[in-house]
Amino acid sequence: MKRIAAGLSLAVLAALFVPATADANFGQNVRFATFNASLNRAAAGQLVTDLSTPGNVQAQKVAEVVQRNRADVQLINEFDYVPGNRAADLFRKNYLAVGQHGAKPIDYPYAYTAPVNTGVPTGFDLDRDGTVGLGNDAQGFGTFEGQYGLLVLSKYPIDLAHVRTFQKFLWKDMPGALLPDDPATPAPHDWYSPAELNVLRLSSKSHWDLPLKIGRSTVHFLVSHPTPPSFDGPEDRNGTRNNDEIRFWADYVTPGKGGYIHDDRGHRGGLGASERFVVAGDNNSDPLDGDSVPGAIDQLLDARRVLETHPGSRGAVLASQAQGGANVGQKSNPYFDTGDFNDVAPGNLRTDYVLPSQGLLPWHAEVFWPVPSDPLARLNDASDHHLVRVDVFVPLR
Repeated sequence: MKRIAAGLSLAVLAALFVPATADANFGQNVRFATFNASLNRAAAGQLVTDLSTPGNVQAQKVAEVVQRNRADVQLINEFDYVPGNRAADLFRKNYLAVGQHGAKPIDYPYAYTAPVNTGVPTGFDLDRDGTVGLGNDAQGFGTFEGQYGLLVLSKYPIDLAHVRTFQKFLWKDMPGALLPDDPATPAPHDWYSPAELNVLRLSSKSHWDLPLKIGRSTVHFLVSHPTPPSFDGPEDRNGTRNNDEIRFWADYVTPGKGGYIHDDRGHRGGLGASERFVVAGDNNSDPLDGDSVPGAIDQLLDARRVLETHPGSRGAVLASQAQGGANVGQKSNPYFDTGDFNDVAPGNLRTDYVLPSQGLLPWHAEVFWPVPSDPLARLNDASDHHLVRVDVFVPLR
C-alpha cells in the first residue's frame, strides 16, 4: 500500500488543496529533480574553462534538459567541485540564463556546492594493486580532488546556517557496517586494515542535508551520490560501500536509527520525526537488476517515512526493447529505468531517485526520456542518465 496506493491518494489530496498553482494560504507546489549530468572533466580546472564561454555543446544540452523540466530545486550529480561556486556561477550565467534551442531561460538565485571526497588521498593502497596514490586509493574514486562533485540549484533560500555535511564520517562508525571481506582469509570483513578503517570515510562524494525555506515551511533536501557497486573484485568493496551509503540516509530519516550519525561540525543524530524531507541522487542501485548488494536500495525505499512515487517514462521502455542485450530478461520494469548503460552489461537500470517524505503530498512524477519520435529525443545523449522529477505540495506548518 505504501509505495503505490499512498502516492495515488496523496495526488488526489494535493489536487483538492491546490490543483495547479501555489497558494500562500495553503502551501507551495514544488518540483524537485535529480540529474546525473556527467559534467565531470578529466582534469582540474577544465570544467571552469568549458563553462567560461556559452558554446560547450554538452553543457548546452544539459542546460536545455534543466530548462525543459523547470524544477524548483535541482540536484546535479557529477559536477566538478570548484571553490567559491565559480563553476556553478558560470553554468547559471552562460547556460541556464540563456535559452537553449527555444527553451526558456531559468533562474536559480541559490546554489550550493561544497568539498567532496573524490580524489582526496588516503595514503593507503586501498585496491591492493601495489601502488599508492591513484584514483582507487582516494577517499572516493577520482583523479583530482572534487571530480564528480554535486551541485544544488534552488529557487528557494537554503538555510546555510543549518546545513549539515557528512563528508568526513568514517565508514567504521556505522554500527553493523557491511565492510568488505578478503576472500583469501578466514576472518570476516577484513579487506581493509584497522589503520585504513581509521581514515576511510563512508561517503564516496558527500552526503548533504540542505534545509530549504519554502514559504513558512522547511524541507530538508538530502542529496548524495553513492559509488557504483562495480569496478572491484570478489571482495566487493564498492558494492558494500554503495549499500552503506544508501543505508546512511535510511537511518538518518528513521527515528531511533540515526543516533550514531555525526556531521562535520560534530553535531550528532539524524532528522527529527516531524521534519519533512526529499532524498535525491544517483544511488547507483536498481531494486532487482545490476551489481548492487541485494536489497541495497530497498533500505531507502522501504524506510518508514519515505514515499515511493514510481517515476517512469515510455522512452525507457522503447529503449530497452530496441537495445536488447542485457535488457532482455531483466527483473525490473523498464518503465522505471533512469540510466542508459552498456547493453552487454549491466543494461539499463533504475539508479536515480527523488523520494519525498510523509508530510509532503506528491502528485506527479516522471523520468525525462523522450521517445525517438519526439524532437527532444536529441537530448537523450546529454548524459547516460536521465533527469527524474517529482512534484510535491508542501503544506504550511
